[in-house]
Amino acid sequence: MKKLVSGKVRDVYEVSDGELVIVTTDRISAFDVILPKPVEGKGKVLNAISLFWFDFTGDIVPNHILSADPGDMPEVFRKPEFEGRTVLVKRLEILPFEFIVRGYMFGNMWRAYSRNEEFCGHRIKDGYALAEKLDVPILTPSTKAHTGHDEYISFGDVGDAVGTERANGLKETCLKLYDACYRYAYGKGIIIADTKFEFGLDRDGNLFLADEIFTPDSSRFWSLAEYRTGVSPKSYDKQLVRDWLLNNQSDGGMRFGSVPDDILKKTAEIYGECLKKITG
Repeated sequence: MKKLVSGKVRDVYEVSDGELVIVTTDRISAFDVILPKPVEGKGKVLNAISLFWFDFTGDIVPNHILSADPGDMPEVFRKPEFEGRTVLVKRLEILPFEFIVRGYMFGNMWRAYSRNEEFCGHRIKDGYALAEKLDVPILTPSTKAHTGHDEYISFGDVGDAVGTERANGLKETCLKLYDACYRYAYGKGIIIADTKFEFGLDRDGNLFLADEIFTPDSSRFWSLAEYRTGVSPKSYDKQLVRDWLLNNQSDGGMRFGSVPDDILKKTAEIYGECLKKITG
């Protein structure tokens, strides 16, 4: 089976002109570097959460999932090591953007806001505190870089690339997805502070939601019970790994190969807790 992509977490294989297989591994990355040790079970958790949300949002926009049934996979993937982490998907022309919806003042947007700078073309009113909920969610797109870092762009840049009508449709879809899933997750004790989407087009130019959605890798999940403005809330993601790397640098460098097993185990537990809260 021809491997087309080996990403930070996912491996993509060619099945035919119209189908791909995506395998979600247990790899974990931080600061754009893949750690040598995996987080056990992480891939299955990400796959299960994505499948839940793809089903949940099917009435908003079609997605690329064709099947998660092992019996529908090519024979090479009908093995125990692929169970629960493998999907058959529609092959698409992926748009070269990530569409990030932000509902809270945090992350890179907070850093720009603190310097009184625009962010992705947005000039946001004064008075927000760290982690405070925005009056309305906003879309902050970025490019998809094959090497190096993605770059934030304005919504106008997306319109220049794909046309105004397509860009407006993408924006409306992103905000609908965020609103529906935010309200559901909130009822389960999770705040979706921000999230990213990727989209692709089929041969007829129809739009499909692709990659992963509303997972701890593609979203910033906070504990509703512990949420407070003005501080960095408890998050259901790999922040524990990032914090260890930041706090245990050696000669100014990150010790990616030295993250302790207990940090990785606790990270696995956080991912599992997220899955349980969202899907039951």
